[in-house]
Amino acid sequence: MLKSSIKKKERRESRKLSFLFFRAFYGPLSFVRAGYQQLLILLSMFIFGTWIFSRYEGLPGLLALFASVSTVTTIGLFTPNNGNVYTMNRNEVILVIVLMIVSVGAGASLVQSTVGMAISERGKAAAKKQLIKRLKRQIIVYGYSHMGKYITERLEAIGYDYVVITRVLDVYNELLKNDFFVVLETETDIIGALKSAGIDKAFLVIVADVNDSDNLRFILTARKLRPDIMIHTVVHDPSLRDVAKDAGANVVIPATPTVGELLAFSADNKNLVGVVFTKNLKTQTISEFRIHAPSPIIGKKLHEVAVETAKIIGAVRNDQVDPTVFDGKFTIQEGDTLLILGDPSSLKGHLEKTAIKQHQR
Repeated sequence: MLKSSIKKKERRESRKLSFLFFRAFYGPLSFVRAGYQQLLILLSMFIFGTWIFSRYEGLPGLLALFASVSTVTTIGLFTPNNGNVYTMNRNEVILVIVLMIVSVGAGASLVQSTVGMAISERGKAAAKKQLIKRLKRQIIVYGYSHMGKYITERLEAIGYDYVVITRVLDVYNELLKNDFFVVLETETDIIGALKSAGIDKAFLVIVADVNDSDNLRFILTARKLRPDIMIHTVVHDPSLRDVAKDAGANVVIPATPTVGELLAFSADNKNLVGVVFTKNLKTQTISEFRIHAPSPIIGKKLHEVAVETAKIIGAVRNDQVDPTVFDGKFTIQEGDTLLILGDPSSLKGHLEKTAIKQHQR
């Protein structure tokens, strides 16, 4: 377990270094992509200005280019006709005016595009997109509501790589800002979102959006792209459980009944620590049962106190789950806490009967 945690930590650290590399490379590239049209216009103005100053000022090629760059960038290191504007060629004046107007417009547009790109963090998005392509056996999480947030927190704690797909632009920008692997889905391109999230290399898809119809649509699409992938989903309307199964989900968890049963059990049992939901078995509780003196089961083995309606699935001793509980040597001691699957009252009744019999002897 420790080795696995170390490997996962090393993988995450490697991923951080890879992100820095990709961001350093794709960040500037994104700036170029954001303003390539304006850059082309400015380049053409440099060439146009070079022709003007070569034609009308008689400058050689390199000096003409220098004069053009100086004029377009408004640095002002070169002035046509030695600064004597009164004797400048009329055509040259017109061409220089056109040169400056077009260049200033293109430069302002480039600045606007660059600022817009920086605000939307397209450089980071481009780096993330490239890193997602390098992931293997990641988990795709669809939807980032309160449930999606909890899912990703648990996946992060376990050490899994995951990619979030969301339809909400504000959520996408916030997750991107916080260095999540995230993909923005549009209603017309679910397939594109799944491909961007690496559906071809993922091993599990968790569908947890707040809208059941969107979840079903997503399940159908994911199953179409990857017939072999595992898909787990939640349904908020219990009547859609079979529909989600038919759509292609391997595991379907009805959210509302699950929470409802958990709360109902907790009201009836103060020692409740969990609820088990299985496909073939009925819903059962997991409860704590603490052993106090003079309990008749102190010194006994687990099979000696087992009952059909309540199964002992573990024991906590010194605040830790005892690993020897099922090896045949484990005997119950005062202060132990038994973990009971089923109705704990049946075990309590069983212990009371045992105590009565022992007293009668």
